[in-house]
Amino acid sequence: MSGLLTVVTPVWRVQGYLTECLDSVLCHQHDAAVQLVAVDDASPDHCGALLDERAAADPRVVVVRLDRTRGPGEARNAGLERATGDYVWFVDGDDWIVPGALAVIEARLRSEKPDVLVTGVARERWNRQVSRWTTPDRVALGPAALTAPPPPLGGLIVRRQLLHDAGLRFRPGAYEDLVFAYEVLLTATTVATVEPACYVARPDRPGALRATGTATMTGAVAQFGHLLGRPEVAATGPEVRRRVTARAADALLGVLHRVPAGSRRGMFAGIAALLREHGPDRPEGLRLRLVAGNAFTAYRALRAVRRVPRRVARPVRRWRRNLRKAALRGYYQWQLRRPIDENLAVYAAYWYRGYACNPAAVYETAAEFAPRVRGVWVVRAGGRDVPAGVPTVRPGSRAYFRALARAKYLINNATFPPYVVKRPAQVHVQTHHGTPLKTMGLDQPRFPASLAGFDAERMRRNLAKWDFSITANRHTTLLWDRQFPIGGETLETGYPRNDRLARATPADTAAARAEFGVAAHERVVLYAPTHREWHPVFTPVLDVDALAEALGPDTRVLLRGHYFYDSLGFPPSHPRVIDVSRHPSIERLCLASDVLITDFSSVMFDYAVLDRPLVIFAPDWDVYRAVRGVSFDLAAEHAGTFARTFEELVEAFRSGQVQGAGAAGMRTRFRDRFCALEDGHAGERVVRRVFLGETG
Repeated sequence: MSGLLTVVTPVWRVQGYLTECLDSVLCHQHDAAVQLVAVDDASPDHCGALLDERAAADPRVVVVRLDRTRGPGEARNAGLERATGDYVWFVDGDDWIVPGALAVIEARLRSEKPDVLVTGVARERWNRQVSRWTTPDRVALGPAALTAPPPPLGGLIVRRQLLHDAGLRFRPGAYEDLVFAYEVLLTATTVATVEPACYVARPDRPGALRATGTATMTGAVAQFGHLLGRPEVAATGPEVRRRVTARAADALLGVLHRVPAGSRRGMFAGIAALLREHGPDRPEGLRLRLVAGNAFTAYRALRAVRRVPRRVARPVRRWRRNLRKAALRGYYQWQLRRPIDENLAVYAAYWYRGYACNPAAVYETAAEFAPRVRGVWVVRAGGRDVPAGVPTVRPGSRAYFRALARAKYLINNATFPPYVVKRPAQVHVQTHHGTPLKTMGLDQPRFPASLAGFDAERMRRNLAKWDFSITANRHTTLLWDRQFPIGGETLETGYPRNDRLARATPADTAAARAEFGVAAHERVVLYAPTHREWHPVFTPVLDVDALAEALGPDTRVLLRGHYFYDSLGFPPSHPRVIDVSRHPSIERLCLASDVLITDFSSVMFDYAVLDRPLVIFAPDWDVYRAVRGVSFDLAAEHAGTFARTFEELVEAFRSGQVQGAGAAGMRTRFRDRFCALEDGHAGERVVRRVFLGETG
């Protein structure tokens, strides 16, 4: 098998992670024509059996077995010998590739044909939190590359012929990946980049080689000695050599403090010899001069002295933070004893993310029907989409605590922090932010897979604070009477945020379409999938690039990723697909579109207000229903069209089923059940009841 790309994966004691790694290459990449060479480095667990099973089921998989454990570098070399792709990507067996990454990478490789492609890399911590992007910007080649930290190995995709012509291979021993990355950049003449993270590494997972801190890590000295001895480095001027050796010394000293104490003096002597051989006669700075002179005891003393300010500063900073928090909480307690401001309302949405949803609609409606009530929004640092002129306070500030303590009304579509006190004279309004398909609230413990971060007792304390709970329909009212039982009043009014959709005119639609440059004859398809608890990053189950191509030149696709996913992912590559994940208004996106494709997102209930074609694309419906729990059978009671495969989805558009009479009938029944109250006056009903006290 030959093709554009071969993934080489060394495998040793990663049985708990291997299936996820293999799936990320073979199953989540939209049928990419990739070869995967997996090298069993004599792993003593079930890894070998897992590889055999995968190879028997997938002809793209080649398994190589080593007779004894040789380490990841030599395992990668063995895999490289079996690679047939034009490019090689080294993916460790406990790491994974971001879904959809291969399509973006292949497009870049075909268009630019570089010696090396550098992609963004993210880090997944032991608790499955993904963060710490390493994003390539300007990647230096030649000796200049050695003066900066190298890209992580997982972010390098290298032309195989370059490795063959230059004789580049991984050297035995620790830190072979770092030195190999440097050697690739020394040798390459052309480079391209993909800035978003395509590779996710797990460097600190339990059992990871780098996390163990063994004496074998002292081998990093020999690795850097080989690198500094390359003729390209020797041929550079003294300034470059000074910077390169200083960079190497810094890297090695970082390793030094991770090896066992009994191995440090010997490793230090090796670093000293390296500096004397390759560095300037007199290194800059006292620290490097001590290293070059092999003054281990003096170096340790200097390091201890320099760490004293940090050791002192950290407790001092912590003490100051704690003191400030205590002072602010004291200020809050004082404000709680001061009079209520009868004409002040505090608004918040999505855990202080910005100005949005039902609270924003209530805020705007109150300006018309209850102008005496002043509103202030809680928006965290970096919060988005706050219109000019809207007053805001920053969480944790004096103004924030003063507003929470003194406001008559507290209005939120999520929850306020547990420390927020509900005063007897205050009114808490929970607007929520969607009609429930999935199981929620106090019913959630029936589905253990959905309980990450769930705290039933904290939820019960929050429920005790709600005076009003807004619902959009009878279905929601009946569910939330059990899932979110409150002593206050349920306002079955419809959703204020949907007033804009219910009152939309053709001029509103035309203005929304013009914002995206859509021609009058073009069909706009909005794809808005929901969050899946079992996916730590945005993992769309629909290939929007393939959809745009299949639906033809008169179709535009708008991709709206869920707001939970803001750390990974990259824009689609098709020219008729627009990534609108950061657009401030989902309502405006709905207005601009002719058809909605979603899965289990509550946007389906909002979009149905427009009475436009609606498609459910849910290949994992059975999984979602089992893992998350649902309140009705969406496959049977959807709002138009239900598709489980990409082929079914495309055929529904091509055959006219999406706009057909059958779909229209399904949509009518859906609207009768869920949208009967959406008449454009939900916000007014809420304001009149909450702010004006009207009950009629």
